[in-house]
Amino acid sequence: MKALDVRPPAAMQEEEINLFTDACSRFFERHVTPEVAEKWRQQHHCDRDIWQKAGEAGLLCTMMPEEYGGSGGDFRHEAVIIEQLFRHDANGMGITLQNAILAPYILMHGTEEQKQRWLPGLASGELIGAIAMTEPGAGSDLAGVRTTAKKDGDSYVVNGQKTFISNGSQANLICVVTKTDTGAGNKGVSLMMVETDKAEGFRRGRILDKVGCEAADTSELFFEDVRVPTENLLGGVEGKGFGQLMAELPKERLIIALQSIYAIDEALACTIEYTKDRKLFGQTVMDFQNTQFKLADCKTLGTVTAVFVFHCLDLLLQGKLDNNMSAMAKLYASEAQGKIIDECLQLFGGYGYINEYPIARLYRDARGQRLWGGTSEIMKVLIARSL
Repeated sequence: MKALDVRPPAAMQEEEINLFTDACSRFFERHVTPEVAEKWRQQHHCDRDIWQKAGEAGLLCTMMPEEYGGSGGDFRHEAVIIEQLFRHDANGMGITLQNAILAPYILMHGTEEQKQRWLPGLASGELIGAIAMTEPGAGSDLAGVRTTAKKDGDSYVVNGQKTFISNGSQANLICVVTKTDTGAGNKGVSLMMVETDKAEGFRRGRILDKVGCEAADTSELFFEDVRVPTENLLGGVEGKGFGQLMAELPKERLIIALQSIYAIDEALACTIEYTKDRKLFGQTVMDFQNTQFKLADCKTLGTVTAVFVFHCLDLLLQGKLDNNMSAMAKLYASEAQGKIIDECLQLFGGYGYINEYPIARLYRDARGQRLWGGTSEIMKVLIARSL
């Protein structure tokens, strides 16, 4: 890390992981130049061809078994990609959603036929995946979704609307959270895999104009009498969707926590550099005791956060990360990210409010971390249940 001096778990320091880190860094350095990253921000999505390039480089579905087109790796490889996406300003590409969230849904909960049908395409970049959970009237309360999937012969007829969907404008394989039984609460939730190229009645809305993370494709989706073959019900059994979602959420929240510590590290590094270079009243900004104390507080909080998040990463690698710990990691890291980056921007003075400075982008992007993956308030509710 650049500024925090925190070592990741021992498992992350093995030679194989170091070699993968180098290869991953070279890929993003080559394909996501500053000009490309800015282009993505302007158009609000990454270019389609980057997916095929990532597939050819072995960066897609790294945790999937080789028999399904993956690399046979584990979450360590995804942790590397998460960091390198951030280090190279490539977060606009929703590769982590594809690799570490959607593909594992299929691997862990899909039928054998579904694994063979979809995982190779996700690994090659032929398929871009998305998960459609949130609706205009249902966010944190997944049991309250109103999108329905009604069985009709050898198909389900899907109707509903989704919003805030990452990879939404480009995805051609979408895992849609639906209700197959509207009167059964959680037990009526099922996951439908919608292949958009074959789905009449499916349409995409606008790419949403967000406060930050401008390069990330976040869209609205509409389903109007969309016929989905019965064999596209994930796992082949109705009513299993809520449990499938809950099984994967701890990992999703740890991913957000990891993103937070890399953002903190980047913010501190660029702020330290700026304050050592910027002169004011005949001395550098770093020479002021106030600057030193502020940055000392930020580094301390950032270090504590990184140590805790890396501990949770170690738990995940051992198969021991539970909902409670992942909620605490997501809550603590995202809140710390907001506090630290706000302090860093203040030390830039007026320049911190200018978008061409990296700290301004880091500031904008930080705000969403306390919202997606479950708001800070929802994290506190989950943690309180363990008291």
